[in-house]
Amino acid sequence: MKCKKRRQSMEYEIVTRKEMITAGISARTGNHAPEMMQVIEKLWNRFFNEGMYEAIPGKVNGRALGIYTDYAGHEKSEYTVLTACEVEREPAGEEFAVCRIPAGRYARFTVKGEVHQAVAQGWEEIGRMDLPRAFLCDFEEYMDSQTDHAEINIYIGLRDV
Repeated sequence: MKCKKRRQSMEYEIVTRKEMITAGISARTGNHAPEMMQVIEKLWNRFFNEGMYEAIPGKVNGRALGIYTDYAGHEKSEYTVLTACEVEREPAGEEFAVCRIPAGRYARFTVKGEVHQAVAQGWEEIGRMDLPRAFLCDFEEYMDSQTDHAEINIYIGLRDV
């Protein structure tokens, strides 16, 4: 099911997704934690610069994912963040954090530009929107490895209304 919506300045599309199995590395942080950006940057650096991406078995495609799940705390500000890839099945062993992105309805936003700036601006605008968020799992899907002219889909899990 696809349905285009426009609220405020960002357009999005409502999509229904199947469950997705992912594997990567994770950390716990929160929107109000002073070290939030450093925690996330450290994960991405480990993921690409320490061979984690290459070591993940059974990748479905070459796309990297930034996943936000296990929301807790005041205004859902604490969460687990993962840098991961979609995989065919859960890898054996404990080397990787596994996350099952639940099937369901998501608002899909597409942002383009310099990767850090585009993602930060996208999340800032999404945060100001009145979406019926489920706070189960949200994620970024990096469509390619570009950093200066990136295209990123941001999926926001929606609750049933």
